[in-house]
Amino acid sequence: MRRMIITVLAFLVLLSGCSYKPVRHLASDAALIKAGTSTRADVLRYLGEPDSHRAVGPGEEEYIYAETRKGALGSMPLFGKLVDPSSQEMVVITLKGNLVSNCEFRLLRKDDQAWQKDAEWDKVE
Repeated sequence: MRRMIITVLAFLVLLSGCSYKPVRHLASDAALIKAGTSTRADVLRYLGEPDSHRAVGPGEEEYIYAETRKGALGSMPLFGKLVDPSSQEMVVITLKGNLVSNCEFRLLRKDDQAWQKDAEWDKVE
C-alpha cells in the first residue's frame, strides 16, 4: 500500500511538469523589426497585439510588449509559484504614422537598482 501511494505521488509530480504554456521570445521577435523599414502590419504580425499602447505625440505612438521571466527555480512544479520572477523583458516600439521609427529591447532585473543602497550620496545644500 505504501509503495502504491509513493508511486501515485511520483506520477502526479511528473505529470505536473508536462503542462504547456506558450512562451513569447521578445528578443528574437524584436530583432525582426527594423526601424525605418518595418510597418505597423509587420509589428502586429511578428509580435501580436501590444500589452500597452500610448500616443506620445501627433502622429506618433508607442507599442509596449512585456514578458516576465521566472528565476532559475521558477519553473519547478511544486515550488515554482513561491519563487519571485527575477527579470522582465520589454520591447518598446515607436511608430510615426505607419512606419517604425525606433525599436528598443530592455531587460529589467530585480536588482538593477541595488547599487543605490551602497552608493554614498552627496547632500546638496
